[in-house]
Amino acid sequence: MNRMFHVPLSPFCRKVRLVMAEKKIELELIEEKYWEQSPEFMRRNPAGKIPVVRMDGRTLSESTPICEYIEETHPTPSLMPNDPAARYEVRRLVAWFDDKFHNEVTSKLLYERVNKKVMGQGYPDSKNVKAGAQKIKYHLDYMTWLLDQRRWLAGDVMTLADFAAAAHLSCLDYISDVDWNRSANVKDWYAKIKSRPAFRGLLADQVSGFPPPAHYADLDF
Repeated sequence: MNRMFHVPLSPFCRKVRLVMAEKKIELELIEEKYWEQSPEFMRRNPAGKIPVVRMDGRTLSESTPICEYIEETHPTPSLMPNDPAARYEVRRLVAWFDDKFHNEVTSKLLYERVNKKVMGQGYPDSKNVKAGAQKIKYHLDYMTWLLDQRRWLAGDVMTLADFAAAAHLSCLDYISDVDWNRSANVKDWYAKIKSRPAFRGLLADQVSGFPPPAHYADLDF
């Protein structure tokens, strides 16, 4: 059995979970308090980060290399285009969400509202929360611009870029920090990806002390 050491509201773990579920790869999920940096966990990944996946007799870390390893070893259904320019665009957008969006939005909203409490690191910093709430508008507008030209974020087929974006937005949706009324295009895109069977596991997630809003698991939100 493949195993993943994760936390439910990690966008990086969710991205890998979506890829594995889309490809119908069975996965056992093990919650890991990675911030405690236990010796056992540090042996699995000296970087001290999640996700960590045990697969094919290997221990894999860093979400994007894990996803590309899965894509190469389980190529059907494909989440990366064949054309080099199209593959570049997918990788560019994955980096956009895992770097820029993460730093400007996810870390300012999710980490302040949830992670700090879970990790016992105090109360949310209101300045960070305000900054994240402002920045997400810019990112939703950028997604709107992309979706004005394409069926999916990176082109006319669903790719890893869509899963990377959906992983971050689903975490924020869990804490009601996405204004879905800002963009009909983004809402329609999220409804499509949220309705996929691969998304069911994410919609079933529960974090102690943080119940999701009623719309979170609603496919007709």
